[in-house]
Amino acid sequence: MGTVVALAAQFGGAKLADGLYRLRGRDLAIIANTGDDYEHLGLPFSPDLDTLLYTLAGISSTAGWEPEGETRAVHGMLKVLGGPDRPVLGDKSLATALLRAEGFANDRRLTEVTLDFCRRLGITARLLPMSDEPVRTHVATDQGTMSFHEYHSTHGCEPSARGFLYMGAEDARVSDEALDALHAADLEAVVICPANPYHGIRPILEVGGMRELIRGRGVPVIAVTPIVGGKALRGSAGKLMRDLGKEPSALAAAGEYLRFIDGFVIDREDLAAAQSVRSLGIEVLAANTVMRTPEDRKALARTVLEFAAAIRDSRMAEAR
Repeated sequence: MGTVVALAAQFGGAKLADGLYRLRGRDLAIIANTGDDYEHLGLPFSPDLDTLLYTLAGISSTAGWEPEGETRAVHGMLKVLGGPDRPVLGDKSLATALLRAEGFANDRRLTEVTLDFCRRLGITARLLPMSDEPVRTHVATDQGTMSFHEYHSTHGCEPSARGFLYMGAEDARVSDEALDALHAADLEAVVICPANPYHGIRPILEVGGMRELIRGRGVPVIAVTPIVGGKALRGSAGKLMRDLGKEPSALAAAGEYLRFIDGFVIDREDLAAAQSVRSLGIEVLAANTVMRTPEDRKALARTVLEFAAAIRDSRMAEAR
């Protein structure tokens, strides 16, 4: 077995990343979205990195983005003292933001700080920010352009989205650690975990040279649908698709990765869409993509890796 690179964001992405981790351990590298990162009260928050940290360490709450047993004493006191109501901060969740701030003050890179968190939490996979340089996703809406954090936390995703901007992505550099993972001689697959394609996965691919590097490796690139039965299981993907004039569907989700992915995993509920996805020139596999238990995560991860292996074997047979 070789190594695997996963692109991940949000709790759905973290669940599949956890399944891959259970199968591959230290042979897995996860490149995480940081386009949703933001500063609040002078502290740097990285929602997707933290969700992945808590999930891989087995300490996440049912919400995913907080550790289990979270409390709100600090947030309550902030409100008493006239602080902001949103976002709602958890006491334990502040730990990563505080240590990031300390790390940045000591000229440490986000990747270094994140890998240190992994070591402390006993995570042997490499959890890597998509870049050590700031990239911020902005949403163009009918109420003006705003950061995704503002769109989500302040406006509750209510304004109608017209498009997305990935500020700083073109000039941002893929970190050395992410480059090493993607250049690994034994790389066997790149997996795009289920997440909102607009603010979860697209920012990763917009980092300068990332898309070209992944395609240039020649390994199977497999994406897993974030849409099941015409809706997102959680989050704003379905609403954003409608805003952008697209019917939420597995086909529309696959279309977001047109000419980039080799295979697309749809849910069995959407089997009728398989041929339409194939018409895009993408191989299709139907599976149970709803991950309610750790066993579901591992089973889907195994299915995805077997799908990648089948595509790789088919290519080798054609070459012979």
